[in-house]
Amino acid sequence: MFVDAETIRLLWPEIILIAMASWIYIAGAFQPHRVWWTCFSLAVYGVVAYVLLGTESTMWSAETALVGISGPLRIDFLGFILRCFAVLVGILFTLIGARGSSRQLTSEFLATVMLLVAGLMLVARANDMVLLFVSLEMISIPTYVLLYLGRRDRANSEATIKYFFLSILSSGLFLYGLSFLYGIAGTTTLVGMMGQESVQAAAAGFVQEGGELYQAMAPIALVLLMAGLGFKIAAVPFHFYAPDVYQGCSNANAGLLAVAPKIAGVVAILRLLVVAMPWAADIGWQLAIVLAVLTMTIGNVCALWQTNLRRLMAYSSIAHAGYMLIGISVAFAFHEGTSASGGIGATLFYLLVYACASLGTFAVLVALGSKESEVSGLNELAGLAGQRPALAAALAVFMFSLAGIPPLAGFWGKLTLFSSAVNTATATADNASFAAWFTLLAVAGALNAAIAAAYYLRVVAKMYFRPAQGDLPANGGLGAQAAVVVCVVLVLGLGLFPRIAVQVTHLAEAAVAPVDPGSLSAAAAPLPRLAGDVQGSDDASWDR
Repeated sequence: MFVDAETIRLLWPEIILIAMASWIYIAGAFQPHRVWWTCFSLAVYGVVAYVLLGTESTMWSAETALVGISGPLRIDFLGFILRCFAVLVGILFTLIGARGSSRQLTSEFLATVMLLVAGLMLVARANDMVLLFVSLEMISIPTYVLLYLGRRDRANSEATIKYFFLSILSSGLFLYGLSFLYGIAGTTTLVGMMGQESVQAAAAGFVQEGGELYQAMAPIALVLLMAGLGFKIAAVPFHFYAPDVYQGCSNANAGLLAVAPKIAGVVAILRLLVVAMPWAADIGWQLAIVLAVLTMTIGNVCALWQTNLRRLMAYSSIAHAGYMLIGISVAFAFHEGTSASGGIGATLFYLLVYACASLGTFAVLVALGSKESEVSGLNELAGLAGQRPALAAALAVFMFSLAGIPPLAGFWGKLTLFSSAVNTATATADNASFAAWFTLLAVAGALNAAIAAAYYLRVVAKMYFRPAQGDLPANGGLGAQAAVVVCVVLVLGLGLFPRIAVQVTHLAEAAVAPVDPGSLSAAAAPLPRLAGDVQGSDDASWDR
């Protein structure tokens, strides 16, 4: 186990972000300057990336994916790659949204984004209920501020208030679920070392006196926690806020809502529900399957009739949460004794490709607008290919990726998820009921992907096959255009060379894969071998 000084050293990136955010808040009040503070913020992210890579890159070799547990922190490869991704998300948010804020509030916007990124990085490492809750609130509270700093009109104010009150409700449900979980486990530690009390090891208490009471409390805890985190990822039936809030806020803030809370929610589900609560897997995989099918179907079907772009992307975000729940259900099923695996890796890979395409889409919308007007209606994109061919081509790439059209990144993301469900059904062929659930899940996912293609291709058709109705200003700034370029490169790169990203996410899964609490130790754990195909077949399995 690391000493306290080592723990602090591993938190240097978050400490730098929080310190620099505080400095920007104070100094920006005396010297409001959009360009200078934007460049300063980008430099801070560069320093944080350098410190992060310099501090931890040497830890991850061909032999270790898990270094250890230091108090409330879990030091593993999953946390490392998610922290790197959080820094990238911070850079993209800074580029996309800085120009949209007023000159007087630019410093507040940039500093608040830094705090949000620090919250994302802490969620990636949280190994304690208290730290996890505080980290999630470090994402929610900056989000309220960022929504308020968007457009100063009635629609934006209504969206902010609606998101604020519903987010408070979800936090209350999540905290109530944590109280049940603490009552079961008797500790706030999620995963412990050998002989250490933890939530994961609480399964041993079920065979002791009072175990039946604990077993009765486990479903209550699981449902409450899933409800609280379901709001973060906009899963049905906790999705109802998303369409109205997305439509009412700015394009930049809609991109924030589509990505940041979803990253935090998915990671929290994996850390807290899948890994730390193996004793809830018997109902967890069934709950996840039901939510996945409902979320995919409602999100995609409702998106078919949308004419407002942000509202369409809200339902798209809901549908993609359903796809991610496929991987989560597979990860839960692994606790039930199946020989299939890959659910966590498939979920992480899909989260990566979704975030890149979704951020890129909103970056294009920001680039097409101006400070005075934003692109909102689908008809406003008519004839865009003739007016702004580069931005139209970029938006088409993002739409094709979200639709899952090969060879873009979204195709490989859907393929890994659907393959994980099929592999689970195959591995449990001797259990007809179990196999039927996951066969149905894979079929539902494929049908929903076909439905989703209709409204994504409708956007492309508007740009390329409809006459222009007016000239778009395309005065969103160089920052938004730079973010578009970065996202296009990521989507194309992940599509043409998916193997590297798939291997990296499989490494992350090996670090948090379900293990026997009695055998878990802080010693180095073997990494999975890198020879795995994209489809996630049995040849891609790894030694645990």
